[in-house]
Amino acid sequence: MEKKKKFIGCYDYTVVLTYIGLSVSVIGMTQAIDGRFRTAILCLALSGLCDMFDGKIARSKKNRTEEEKLFGMQIDSLCDVICFGAYPAMICFLLGVRGLFGWLLICFYCICSVIRLGYFNVLETKRQQVEEGANKYYHGLPITSMAIVLPLIFMLQVFISNAAFIVVLHISLLVVGLLFIVDFRLKKPNNMALVFLVLIVAAAVVIVILFSNFRIPRMQFPNTGLLDCLRGLIGK
Repeated sequence: MEKKKKFIGCYDYTVVLTYIGLSVSVIGMTQAIDGRFRTAILCLALSGLCDMFDGKIARSKKNRTEEEKLFGMQIDSLCDVICFGAYPAMICFLLGVRGLFGWLLICFYCICSVIRLGYFNVLETKRQQVEEGANKYYHGLPITSMAIVLPLIFMLQVFISNAAFIVVLHISLLVVGLLFIVDFRLKKPNNMALVFLVLIVAAAVVIVILFSNFRIPRMQFPNTGLLDCLRGLIGK
């Protein structure tokens, strides 16, 4: 009889990098809300770095069951919705993509990201039924591309006016979202190309951290932590 698990899901090394990437993105969201956009961009880049290697780590385990493979694929896509769908859209909104047109673009980008991931899950499930290993091609632009595009765009803020920067943000949401759902074949980068992309994004993040002076008034939230709340309750 199969031993019943105490917890649902998988918790071994094949998915830990996916969970780390999600955690980094959630931390980045809190930083963006608090107006720390340099930290938020750094978190987005780190989350993209985690996603770049989580699949390679998962495939290193040769005795994965079909259930573990399917779970890994689903959990990766679910995390990608947050890390590279909702998270970049939220950053763009906080940076100034506002108004009716801005809201439409943000919704368009998020819908395209969900469509792309749903389509990927269908294709990948069918592919894994007939062949092993990783797919050598993307259909459309991968959603993780926003972890490269947005740091590079934010770097432009150092060199162009804030007004021009906001315009570029609007255009990027439209173009990247559209490329998510356009069906074209894109060959996956080899290891040398991945190293090049990592260096490019790292250089952009360094420039942002050292030279960016973009300022948005931070939102006002009660600055009260859990310990402060507990002290207040005890004091009562």
